[in-house]
Order: sequence, then C-alpha cells, then structure tokens
Amino acid sequence: MKKISILCSLVLFLFACQSNKTNDSIQKGITKEAFGNVDGKNVELYTLTNAKGNQVRITTYGGIVTSWTFPDKNGKKESIVVGFDSLAPYLQKPPYFGALIGRYGNRIAKGKFEIDGNSYALATNDGSNHLHGGNKGFDKVVWDAAIVNDTTPTLVLTYLSKDMEEGYPGNLKVTVTYALTDNDALSIEYAATTDKATYVNLTQHNYYNLSGNVAEPILNHYLQIDADHFTPVDSTLIPTGVIATVAGTPFDFKKSEKIGARIDSVKGGYDHNWVLNKKDSSLTVVATLYDAVSGRKMEVATTEPGLQFYSGNFLDGKFTNHDGKKVNHRTALCLETQHFPNSPNQPNFPTTLLQVGQVYHSLTTYQLSIQ
Repeated sequence: MKKISILCSLVLFLFACQSNKTNDSIQKGITKEAFGNVDGKNVELYTLTNAKGNQVRITTYGGIVTSWTFPDKNGKKESIVVGFDSLAPYLQKPPYFGALIGRYGNRIAKGKFEIDGNSYALATNDGSNHLHGGNKGFDKVVWDAAIVNDTTPTLVLTYLSKDMEEGYPGNLKVTVTYALTDNDALSIEYAATTDKATYVNLTQHNYYNLSGNVAEPILNHYLQIDADHFTPVDSTLIPTGVIATVAGTPFDFKKSEKIGARIDSVKGGYDHNWVLNKKDSSLTVVATLYDAVSGRKMEVATTEPGLQFYSGNFLDGKFTNHDGKKVNHRTALCLETQHFPNSPNQPNFPTTLLQVGQVYHSLTTYQLSIQ
C-alpha cells in the first residue's frame, strides 16, 4: 500500500508540474509575428494575452481583430469574434470582419455633404450611398503599430489619412489604442486631429457570436440596449431624420430580449441606430449581450451617443470562419458604438464635424464575463 501511495504522489506531482508548465507557456503581454504584405507594406499580427491566458489578436491591416478567445461556463476556450487565421481572406473584401472603420462609420446619403459652403463628393459604395469610409476606408489600409505598456497589454495603431482621401477634406491624424485587461475587457480608444474641418465618426466592426460557434445563429442571444429611442431608416438604410420611440415596437430592448423573438417584424432585420439614454460623454454601460448556452455575457460601455445593432442580415456563407465553419445568415452580430448615420446631412443629429484645433476622442469597452 505504501508503494502505491508513493507512486500516486509521484504521478500527481508530475501532473502538477506539467500543468504549471502549460500555464507558464502562455505569458501575459504582447507578441508579434509576420502576417503578409499589402501594397508593398509588411503586415503584422499582434497577440495580446492577459493574466488569465485569454487572448485578442489584432493585425495592422485594417486594425482588424482576428480573434478573441474566452472560455465558456465549462472552461472551453473559443473565439467569440468572426475572423481568419491568414491575411488572404481579408484581401477578398469580407464585410468588415473585425475592422476599424473610418473616416465615417455607417452611411452618408448620396455620398455628399457640405462644410462652410463647400460641397464634397464621396464614393457611393453602398448603392447610392457612402458606407464605412468608401472604397478604401480605414479597414483596408496598413496601420503603424507600437506596444506602449506590457503591464496591461496595449497596442497603439496610427494612420495618416491624407487630404481628400476618399473625398474627405483635411489631413487627419488618427490613433486607435487597443488594451486587454486582466478582467477580460477590451478597450478601444480613438483620437484624431485635422488641419481642415472634416467629418469623423470612428468605430470598430467586430462580428460577435458568444456561443463561440458560428453554426449557431445569434437569434437565441439575449440583448438589452439602454435606449428609449432609435432612428428609423428608409429603404436604403439612411435615417429619415426622425427620432422615434422604441415603445411598442420590435426595437424595444430596454429589457433583455431574445433577438429572434421579433426580428421577422423588422424588414430585412436589425441594422439600425439606437439613441442611447446617456446624457453626456462619460463612459457608460449601454448594452448587454448574453448567450445562455455558453454562459458568456458581454457589457458594452461607451462615450458615444449611438449604438448600431446589426444582426448579420447580409451574411451569406461566402466566407469561412477560422474554425472552418461558414458564416451564414445571422450567425454573427455587430454592436458598433458611434455618432448617428448621415449626421452631416441631419442638423438635428449630434454633430460629427471636427474643427482645426479640436481633438476627436471616443472610448468604448467590451467587458466579458460568465453568468
């Protein structure tokens, strides 16, 4: 019996050593690796790892979050965002998977606006309208990158959008800072300055499926949005200018609701801007997303006045997720913090005009947990 006890103790000791070795192999901090080449520029992939070993991977092409791994209630780690393990699929122009969006997130009617009596024409890359910065927005350029803080893994991306790039006036200097905290919050902070008055509305376009499995539709996710109003849209998804109440409509997510419960009552599905109840630009929790099967919960906090909830209506299986599964209709969703779509042409919407001498600033955090 004594020999058996000694043998068992030895086995347990070796197992503990191996477990420690496995844990030690995932170091908190940031690593980088080559990820290809675009327009003669080298593209890098950065991996941010927190103290729990959870990771966010970000490429300098488009500032794209390619994956975000987080365990479910049983400890199984999966990526909760849609993405690819190589650069090539991103060059096939998927629908903004994980990308930074600029100069203007969302739509501008007819691709036109005026500043100080001067008219500007942008690309109409979404039917008759301008979408997400044009033909080559911030999602399709190579950003410069720097690691600034290994204590909290932090990646700073910078890009100079030159005067009249995609039709926008002014040389716009943009900085976006990604940070992954030890309590599993991904913060995204934006800053920009210009040498001519210009319109700016920056956001980030992760496609989320908290189940970690894009074979499962997002219709069973529960969503809560702290908003009493939304901006109805016309047939081309441009806001009409009306700020309407959500009460008595399928747009009422003031209490947590199953996404699929009323989606068929919305023509085409959800792709709308909610007017958040927050009264100022302080960082405030504005939405909560929950998947009961995995137990994963996400809280969205932002300084922005609006939130675009997009239910993946145009996903069609053309692209395959990093796990080999097709990204089909409504198998991922977006929660994009923003100013309102078409604000340059709607004087009653919060302004997105950035003047010379001003600093554009926006902060959003996505907090993961298990419930």
